[in-house]
Amino acid sequence: MKKSTRAFFALLAMFSLLAAACGSDGGSGDAGDTKAAFVMVAPVGDAGWNFMHDEGRKAAEAATGVPTAFVEAIPEGGAEFDNAVQQFIDDGYNVIFTTSFGYMDATEQFAADNPDVVFEHISGFKMNDTNFGNTFGRMYQPRYVAGMAAGAATETNKIGYVAAFPIPEVIRGINAFTLGAQKINPDVEVEVNWTSTWFDPGVEGSAAQALIDAGADVLTMHQDSTATGEVATAAGATFIGYHSDMSSQVDSYLTAPVWDWSERYSDIINAAKDGNYKPESWWGGMADGVVDIAIPDSSPVAGEMKEAKDGLINGDFDVFDGDITGQDGTVYSGLTDGDLLGMSWFVEGVIGSTDG
Repeated sequence: MKKSTRAFFALLAMFSLLAAACGSDGGSGDAGDTKAAFVMVAPVGDAGWNFMHDEGRKAAEAATGVPTAFVEAIPEGGAEFDNAVQQFIDDGYNVIFTTSFGYMDATEQFAADNPDVVFEHISGFKMNDTNFGNTFGRMYQPRYVAGMAAGAATETNKIGYVAAFPIPEVIRGINAFTLGAQKINPDVEVEVNWTSTWFDPGVEGSAAQALIDAGADVLTMHQDSTATGEVATAAGATFIGYHSDMSSQVDSYLTAPVWDWSERYSDIINAAKDGNYKPESWWGGMADGVVDIAIPDSSPVAGEMKEAKDGLINGDFDVFDGDITGQDGTVYSGLTDGDLLGMSWFVEGVIGSTDG
């Protein structure tokens, strides 16, 4: 990350901490002593991951009457995260959401040191029996449906995938997307370009351009900005977004798997407010509303996409059921949630390495 970008993030973090110290930005109702805080890894205006968490925060505040605050652009690991969380605790926030994978271990320690504070970590797997749980969504479900749209849209049979880090969450999404694309177009290949950053529009854009130069005519991503979509638009390619509906920001937008954290955040805050919070490893899917995708009428496979979406919601279909052939020819069968949560291999048809 460039020095200027780090400085910008640090300035954003300072202002956000000051805002957090002043309390909520709205909400109503008598919530007693409960206050909820959110720690974000990138700016909430990114139109991506952090934007959707902030939308969920605001919706939960309105639904529960519990005041909330947030800090943004807090790096994973290190003093900035520790200082942000400690400041929230000192200011009386007793429900704290940490919303990036790399926050997990530090959140676990804070939970152990602060037994009267509820901690909920997003995208991880650790928890305890008293005040520390984890939440995530089965984003691989709408990723599969998005892949179907991509498989129908490509004319070169090459799709580019700009991806942040080779962790199971990202690998799982790439695999699901590829399987969906192959369902429509068995000849399709998905080339991955790793960026080693969640949010850096310059790096994301360069990675996207390299994929265009390699022949991709459809681009998608696991990143936090619209940079991939902007490159796709400039190249006359099709863009499938992620996190939020990016149609107003990107001209070449077709569809996107999206998040909706509002109900889950409201449930956790209400449980904490009522003294009924019980830690769990919660992994919701399309049936729970935490993940979704809009079916584009313009797609020639809109009917097949709707059928797959309906099957994922009602349980008649699952992305990783049956035999799945890996990139190296290994056949995987009977994959469990544990296998998916630890996924470290690519399916056949993916170009690239899981080494990053």
